[in-house]
This record gives sequence, structure tokens and C-alpha cells, in this order.
Amino acid sequence: MTYIAKPRLHHPSLTRNKVGYTRRDYEGKVSTLCAGCGHDSISAAIIQACWELDIEPHRVAKLSGIGCSSKTPDYFLGASHGFNTVHGRMPSVLTGANLANRDLLYLGVSGDGDSASIGLGQFAHAMRRNVNMVYIVENNGVYGLTKGQFSATADKGSQSKKGVVNADSPVDLVGLAMQLGASFVARSFSGDKAQMVPLIKAAIGHGGAAFIDIISPCVTFNNHAGSTRSYDWVREHNEAVSRIDFIT
Repeated sequence: MTYIAKPRLHHPSLTRNKVGYTRRDYEGKVSTLCAGCGHDSISAAIIQACWELDIEPHRVAKLSGIGCSSKTPDYFLGASHGFNTVHGRMPSVLTGANLANRDLLYLGVSGDGDSASIGLGQFAHAMRRNVNMVYIVENNGVYGLTKGQFSATADKGSQSKKGVVNADSPVDLVGLAMQLGASFVARSFSGDKAQMVPLIKAAIGHGGAAFIDIISPCVTFNNHAGSTRSYDWVREHNEAVSRIDFIT
């Protein structure tokens, strides 16, 4: 359960970064997500990126909305500030916090249901206003908390676990962010840590709205043959859809 904290005692030989923290100091509580969930890999990448960048945890404010993805801030940076907003309203609350204190690093974590459906307007205006934040969408194409219905980002023709074929065109958050003028836009895959960590580090170092859409398979409802959000499908197509040269 989320109330179970990890042991505070660390092995004395653990490597410390320049501000004196071990990687364990950037962890949070024990995850309650399904074993193998891509969201836990994203949490691990955020932990690794913050540790490598020598960020003091108390200088970070992490905000989320509603959904499996929005539970994840409890699983990383346990010593940072945090706020769980109502469904789709994370960007507005983050904007208000940013106006009140511009000295913190703002990290917004959301899901495809949270950002591409009820929160689509919030997402659009956060990008348009170039709010200084790292905005990560953990994109699995389904509503994992409500038994796996298609979300607005599900690809047309993708099949559900029950064999239903999605007939709707997807909302492409990457294309939308670029159209709205976001100055840092990227897409990654939760099964590719070597790609995720540098992208998250680059986003943290970027001033303004830095958006990363991370394909993150749902092992319970969207990791089967016919799904375009399964581990097998994304690994097979990762070079084609996600690999670009990064220019500082």
C-alpha cells in the first residue's frame, strides 16, 4: 500500500552526488501499481535524472491529476513538495504555484486520460503560455483505473483486450504541443531507460514548457496482441517513432 515507506537506513557505501544525496534519497513510497507497469519505469528514470543532476529534493514541486499515472509522484522524490489535483486540472494548479514561487522546479505528471480528455484545454493553455515546467504524460492509451476503456490517445484500429477495435482518430499531444509553441517537445518509451533519462534531464534544464509524451504500456489492459501500446509493439516500432537526434 502507498502508506508503506521504504527503510530510511542506507548502506554506508552508497554513492553520493555533489549535494550529498544517494540515489535512494530520491525514492518515495512503495509502488502499488501492477507489476511490470511502465509507469514505475518512468518513476525510476525521474529518480535517476534528478540524482545525476544534483537536484535537492526540497527544491522540487511535483503535481498530478487523477489516474494511475497521477499516483506515481508518491513513488519518487519523497522529500519534495507535492499536490494531487482534481481530474485534468494539474496545469492550472501548477501555474498558480509557479506564480507564487518561481524558485522551485515544477514537475507535472499526468496521463493520457487526464491530459488528452478532460484536461485537454488545461494542457493546451499551459503549452501556449510557455509555463516553466516539466510536463510528463504517461501514455498507455487506456483508462487503467476504470477497466481499460480506450482513451483519447488510442490509435485508430488498435484492439482492446476484449477484441473491440477503436474507430476514433487519436489526439496527438506531441503534435498539439508543437503547434501551440511549446519550446521543448519529446516522445519516449518507458521500456527504454537509456532514452528516457537524458530526455528528462534535458527537459529539467530547459527554461519554459518542456513536454515529454512517454508511451507506457498498461500490463493489465493494453499489453496484448493487436494493441499499439503493448511492450512488443512499441519495441518493434521504437526506432521508427521515437528515435531522433537530440540537439542541445
